[in-house]
Amino acid sequence: MAKVLADEGIQLVDSTLLLKPLLAPAGTITKRKTDADEQRDIEYGRRIAYTLASLDLGQSVAVADRACVALEAMEGTDAMLRRAASLVEGKRLTLVKASSRRRHLLFDVPVIGPGTIDVMIETNTTALAVDAGRTLMLDKEELLAKANAAKIAILGMEPAES
Repeated sequence: MAKVLADEGIQLVDSTLLLKPLLAPAGTITKRKTDADEQRDIEYGRRIAYTLASLDLGQSVAVADRACVALEAMEGTDAMLRRAASLVEGKRLTLVKASSRRRHLLFDVPVIGPGTIDVMIETNTTALAVDAGRTLMLDKEELLAKANAAKIAILGMEPAES
């Protein structure tokens, strides 16, 4: 579709062009940093999340004790987290969201917001890793206030290479 539009003289631009201030920064975004177990779950989960995103199937994975508990598909992140929580019987989860490895952000940009934090609290998800510069943080102040109050760690990580 982009090529057809380009052939007509219409150039598509990055969908976040005017939203740069809303993109997740690199580093620890919340007051609490990830602990060693969460960090290991994030490293494991990123490999899976990038594979999932590269296939255009979903963007998120839920991990517990370095085991992939659930993959996101059409149901979305919230439903995936609830499903994961039902499988781990109270164990804490780590959420990893990955952006597509495309160089552009024309569509399908990962998004987190206060509702994400609400579901994380509900499902005992204590850490969230997102791609820095490629994940929109909606209602950022409220999102961070909720995460900090719940002692949830949010980490912005440099996106994996294409």
